Amino acid sequence: MGPARIRNFGIVAHIDAGKTTLSERLLYESGVEHRIGEVDSGTATMDWMPQERERGITITAAATTLPWREHQLNLIDTPGHVDFGVEVERSLRALDGAVLVIDAVAGVQAQSEAVWRALERRRAPAIVFVNKCDRAGADFMAAVASVHARLGAPARPVHYPLYQDGHFTGFVDLLSLEAWDSGGRAHDPEEPARRIELPSSVSDEARVLRAELLEVLSEHDDDVLAALVAGSEPTRPALHRALRRATLARKIVPALCGAALRNVGATAVLDAVVDWLPSPLDAPREVGFDPRNSARSEREPVASAPLSAFAFKLQVDAHGELCFLRVFSGVLHGGDVVWNSRTGKRERVGRLVRMHADVRVPVESAGAGEIVAALGMHEASTGDTLSALDAPIAFERLVFPEPVISMVVEPRSSADRDKLRSALARLEREDPTLHQREDEGTGQWVVSGMGELHLEVALQRLATEFGVDASMGAPRVAYREALRPDGPPSVASARFERVIAGKEVFGAVELELSAGARVEGEGAGLEVQWSVDCQTPAHYRPAVEQALRSAASVGPRFGFPMVGASVRLFGGESRPSTDAEVGFVHAAVSALREASERVQVQILEPLMEFEVMAPAEYSSGVIADLNARRAELASVESVGPNRLVRGLAPLHRMFGYSTAVRSLSQGRASFSMRPRGLRALPDSELAARGLTWA
Repeated sequence: MGPARIRNFGIVAHIDAGKTTLSERLLYESGVEHRIGEVDSGTATMDWMPQERERGITITAAATTLPWREHQLNLIDTPGHVDFGVEVERSLRALDGAVLVIDAVAGVQAQSEAVWRALERRRAPAIVFVNKCDRAGADFMAAVASVHARLGAPARPVHYPLYQDGHFTGFVDLLSLEAWDSGGRAHDPEEPARRIELPSSVSDEARVLRAELLEVLSEHDDDVLAALVAGSEPTRPALHRALRRATLARKIVPALCGAALRNVGATAVLDAVVDWLPSPLDAPREVGFDPRNSARSEREPVASAPLSAFAFKLQVDAHGELCFLRVFSGVLHGGDVVWNSRTGKRERVGRLVRMHADVRVPVESAGAGEIVAALGMHEASTGDTLSALDAPIAFERLVFPEPVISMVVEPRSSADRDKLRSALARLEREDPTLHQREDEGTGQWVVSGMGELHLEVALQRLATEFGVDASMGAPRVAYREALRPDGPPSVASARFERVIAGKEVFGAVELELSAGARVEGEGAGLEVQWSVDCQTPAHYRPAVEQALRSAASVGPRFGFPMVGASVRLFGGESRPSTDAEVGFVHAAVSALREASERVQVQILEPLMEFEVMAPAEYSSGVIADLNARRAELASVESVGPNRLVRGLAPLHRMFGYSTAVRSLSQGRASFSMRPRGLRALPDSELAARGLTWA
């Protein structure tokens, strides 16, 4: 199928907004599945992992393909929990648009903001689906207003909900002013929606909203403008054409309404994806650079262009690896030999499959705009660009956040040590936000991730997928060490002279360690600079940089990774007859350690941004508990009968908070939290945190 008939889109939202429930209805309505999977009963097709079905949440992004109106819809259902935000970030790298699901009661929530920012970075058009319009307290227009207020997005209703005796029954299509009654689907999901007369109770409101929508659309289509000026009715094709142009230009975010659990609105979402979201031809061209000469390079999404594909995700299990690929140009065949821009080497693509959640459907090739997975690729990793041998290209790599929480993991028996080492390495290869290292002193592994749930799921996977029986300690904050910005720089030098395997090896380095840049509260990695008078040969410098950054992963005081530091290498010495890479690497690491011993260090702790939605009668208890946790409250807002509390708190104080807030509200409050940078920890609190100077 040509790129013009392909739609690559994701379902994104805050946790519990109904993403997977909507995905299951799309599968059913498109005929891919003949039964409707349910999240609560553990039968959802897209939640295929045992941990997902047990917990009732999406953990890993799942891909599938749907046919609709002679189009191929490649759908990725993404997680809503902040601990698995990496799944959203890397999935969006392969997608051209998205459906943002909003809760009709709660409106835009914390993770909705995070995924919207990710969409804006990609400049990806989106559609809003206001879900759960059948719940008590649902307010479609208030939910659309929250999109304006919290996201700054130009959401415009193209639906208006219908209610009968207080029950949600369907919607009015504002483009055509047709009313559709889906009330029967509450009892039979196969019963088709019925077109009915526009109820007089909503006629005035619907006509006003339609007039406002047409006025905006007239700015994007001359035929619509001419019809409005003449006082006539614009044609349906002209309205859809104008709405598509406005959506692709990100001037309008169409807002639909429905109730996914009752299968109301799913077909409208499918139609909207086809009508208004971009094809690969409409999306911005993928731009990279030629690794041979660093020249800017751009690829057209057509089969005749040289091959280029992006590896946006690895999926690891006990049986091997799947490398998920978005083909941006050309055609990829199973068995092709491609160029990996990161490794600078050739790599053979194994068999190609199209994924339906965890089901693999073999395909012979994939053209421009398609999303497939490849088996048998052992070198490719997340963020790699694969391209034709005679036309290499490198696209921008993905950047992932640093972990904020750590736990100690150890096998229950010595026989499992090698299995645990191998399993953790494979999980780390799959998930760029999961870090692990073995402590040679204690024989334990320290596993770091984005939250308690993230690490709990990793431990469960060790047992279920890799057969490793391991125990996990209590969570610990992933602190960082940073040089005090007002402290003086430290200068050190080191030389390495030794005979190795009968050959004389030399290297000498002089460097200065000082406080570096800190961006938006985050600890930037170690910055390495080279002075013009530095004697280190140019071809040894990449290895020296890598060694310095590796050495900085263990700080000088507490052993936490060092961030916000800058190393400037200058002077030193070079002896061409005995210079060796190992010599300069050893000298640089030794000099860094010596310089680190003389600098002034401060400890940084992760800050978390939180949102708590609680009924008004429990809000005072919730706020009192947050104050006891030394949280900084930013705002308390009324949202219907509830109170929305926002603020910042140290991660150290928020362990186990989800259990506490449920207890304070008798299970009626919801809570979300996401990382918000780092801040310095006062020296007076070090002892209370169990931190003692090394």
